Amino acid sequence: MADEVKLYSLGGSPFSCRVKIAFNIKGIEYENLEETFGNLSADVLKYNPVNKKVPVLVHNGKAISESLVIVEYIDDVWKAVPLLPQDPHEKAVARFWAKFIDDKFIPTAFKVFGSHGDEQVITEATEQLQLIENELKNKGTKFFGGDNINLVDLSADFIAYWLGIIEEATDIKFFTKEKFPKLSEWADNFVECEFVKGILPPRAPLVEFFKKRFGN
Repeated sequence: MADEVKLYSLGGSPFSCRVKIAFNIKGIEYENLEETFGNLSADVLKYNPVNKKVPVLVHNGKAISESLVIVEYIDDVWKAVPLLPQDPHEKAVARFWAKFIDDKFIPTAFKVFGSHGDEQVITEATEQLQLIENELKNKGTKFFGGDNINLVDLSADFIAYWLGIIEEATDIKFFTKEKFPKLSEWADNFVECEFVKGILPPRAPLVEFFKKRFGN
């Protein structure tokens, strides 16, 4: 009997897109159930009663929530094309940077736009981006995963695609090619990757969404 694989997601969400890209890389078929922003279905509330948000993966009736947790679960269940290094130290380092992007950088970036470009917050965001830039520069590879996308690349999909969209919507720009050449090159490679570009949502509706969200 075939696996039942359902993904409750939002098309415009970087967190949902991480999971879809992971499935794409591994060639896994799944049922995508699109939710409505601000009006989540009863299923999502049932499967993720703690955080009440998407993405939620339901695999053979069992629910897994939180995008990075889901990506690691996918990597554990479907072994082809690993998304995490096999070496324990390298795996720990990848988890560290994925968590840093999720817990530190993304909230700081949203604080930049929510504060309408407060200089102190921009400085904080720029310093965090510089740390990510340095990590990629030290690796000297096309992606954080080397020649292929790994967990860190997936966690940074927000930087590659959404960050520029929100900058356009708000006229606040701090992620530039001059300041972050390696990360900018990485972002171009990421969005053009065959496993990624078909998953990313259209740009124009997102620009409009963030214009409304940040009051411009």
